[in-house]
This record gives sequence, C-alpha cells and structure tokens, in this order.
Amino acid sequence: MWNASIIIPAYNEELFIGETLRAVRAHPLLRHLELIVVDDGSTDGTRKLAANWADQVIRSEQRKGKGFALWQGTRAASGDTLLFLDADLQKTSVLASYLLENLHACGADMIIGCPPAAKKEGFGLVKRMAQREISKMTGVFLKEPLSGQRALTRRASEAVSSWDYGFGIEVAMTIDIMHAGLSVCETAIPFSHRSYGKTAAGFLHRGKQYLHIRRAIKQKQAALK
Repeated sequence: MWNASIIIPAYNEELFIGETLRAVRAHPLLRHLELIVVDDGSTDGTRKLAANWADQVIRSEQRKGKGFALWQGTRAASGDTLLFLDADLQKTSVLASYLLENLHACGADMIIGCPPAAKKEGFGLVKRMAQREISKMTGVFLKEPLSGQRALTRRASEAVSSWDYGFGIEVAMTIDIMHAGLSVCETAIPFSHRSYGKTAAGFLHRGKQYLHIRRAIKQKQAALK
C-alpha cells in the first residue's frame, strides 16, 4: 500500500523498544514496511533487542545525537516516504499508520502527529519557545513543534540543510521544509511516551533539549539574514 520506511532513533531504550517494534510488526499495514533502527551509541541491550524485529540496525559506536541518527536512517532507507517514530511509544506505535494515511490524504510534504494534552511534566518553556520562533520565521503556528512522530516525503527530507542538531532536529527540519515552500500539517493522534515527571532526570532532559533547540534556532536565524 505504501512505499515507506520506518526510522527509529534509539539510545539506551531496552526498556521500551521491544514493545514498540513488536507492535509495529503486528500491525497489518505496517508489518511489511522497511523498519530501520539507528542505535545511537547505546550501552545497554537496545541493539540486540532491535535486531529481533528491524530489517536494519545501524550502530554508532559513540553517541552522536538524535538528528544525526535520523540522517543515518534516512540515508539507508529505500522508501519514498519516511516515517519517524520515537523508540518509547510502546503499543501506541501502531498509530503510526494514521500518519501515513493522513499525509497522503491532506497532500502535505510532512505531517506531525500531535498527542493528546497531558499533565505537564515541566513548565512548557521549551515548547512555547519552539512555537514562537517557528511562527516568527515561517508565519505558521504549530501545536506540537517538538513531536518526533512524523511522516514526510523524500522531497521534504532533501530540503533539510543539516541534521546535526541533536534534540533540535524537529524544529530545524520544520523551518527548512517550510522555507523550501513545502507544506506541513498536523493531525491529532494519541501517541504515548514514557513519563519523566518533575524529576531530576526530567529537568536534565528538558534542559538539554532547550539548549539544542536554541542552537538550531540561532543558526536558522543567522541563515535568514
């Protein structure tokens, strides 16, 4: 039905990735798609678990970041459409079929999956910054600019000028794709992630995300001058 490749970047995801991949392989519309996992230098059993379901497991000996991992998967993929999923979706990974259906239905070059509103784990600063800066640079306001659940055409992926933005890759790719004159839309899909909560690990993750996104935005702003 679809000529698509699923690309899942993963770093130390042994607690979640097995269920995520198992669910994808059990779905009648997803099970036959090319499935690529990019192990971004994990030190746990991520790679071994992924090999049970993935067509390809690409291994980096050192951690290079989410953006670089997505680029590696994109380069190795054979599909005309690329489906990016996070490794910790678990059973909700099956909902990715709606991204592919809606991408073709709305005629967009990229579609972003918007999870339902949930209890805030942080203070929303990172998301609001991304919304504000993307809106300034593109004129488009997105509900979920940080969502890693996306389907995009090859044409859209080729519009991304650089992938080496770590956790800032979603913001960077969105800006590049829109500046190329390609269309981006969003759709509500009830994906579910692990919960960090208001913990030290959660604030550390969001702090790192903030820095990566801030760097991506500054570079995109400089490119526009």
